[in-house]
Amino acid sequence: MISNDARFTEAWSNHRGFLLDVAYRLLGSYSEAEDTVQEAFTKLLRTDLDPIEDVRAWLLVVLSRQCLDQLRSARVRREAYVGPWFPEPLIRADDSVSDPADVVTLDESVRMALLIVLERMSPAERVVFVLHDVFDFPFEKVAPMVGRSPAACRQLASRARRRINDEAASVRFTIDPQEQRRVVDAFIAACAGGELQDLLPLLDPSVAGWADVGGTLAAVSQPNVGREKVAQQVMKVFGAPSGTTLMTREVNGESGIIAIREGAVAAVLALNVRNGLVTRVYVVADSRKLAHVRRALARQPS
Repeated sequence: MISNDARFTEAWSNHRGFLLDVAYRLLGSYSEAEDTVQEAFTKLLRTDLDPIEDVRAWLLVVLSRQCLDQLRSARVRREAYVGPWFPEPLIRADDSVSDPADVVTLDESVRMALLIVLERMSPAERVVFVLHDVFDFPFEKVAPMVGRSPAACRQLASRARRRINDEAASVRFTIDPQEQRRVVDAFIAACAGGELQDLLPLLDPSVAGWADVGGTLAAVSQPNVGREKVAQQVMKVFGAPSGTTLMTREVNGESGIIAIREGAVAAVLALNVRNGLVTRVYVVADSRKLAHVRRALARQPS
């Protein structure tokens, strides 16, 4: 018979990465996801494992309920937040020392645009959508995690899908990685050149640009909309005169931009690209949300 300690160690090795994937998609924060996964395993450590047939399923139930409670609590705080609240961006670390269990899988389900739509859902909608539509858990298994019936979960998932579809087709379309990289590189080149006329053709006529600066500036509570406004603001903050260096990196599973100023990470930019034009510019400049990016860049080979 396998001891409790051995089963716990096995569960930690086999399931921690999966739980981190789920928690990040539910919470939009790597640091909060880490804490929530740790709490789930702490509860497991204090539990008799003998009656538990499926440890991963047990952990997922605990994690989902914790995330649901956290989302309900966070919603009140975020409603009082000045300006938009964007998820914590993740980049792929170019190193060989990271434990795979510490690395969130970066794919289309963590695209910044999709995570931002998830932020606008009710906590229950978000949990049901992520567990069912992203991780393929049947409604019958999702239902006890959120304290709803399977039929109610189907309705929540349907409502969540409508929210995504209403936001714009650009959120869930299959991106072209080569087109995304081409537009990102051209965006960086235009900023480095400092010429507004080089940036304007890359932007959709109805492009919108928002910045999350940590809930500190009332001036960013509304997006800039339109080519001229967005281009002028981008050039002001990230153009050549600002002393900012922009570099292409994979941000949340697609080509994005890291902004370096005075040797430190100043911001992360995620671009929505459709038909070769930028339709959204999301800027994360809240220093607290850039910790993972700073760590990942510090670990890359020199």
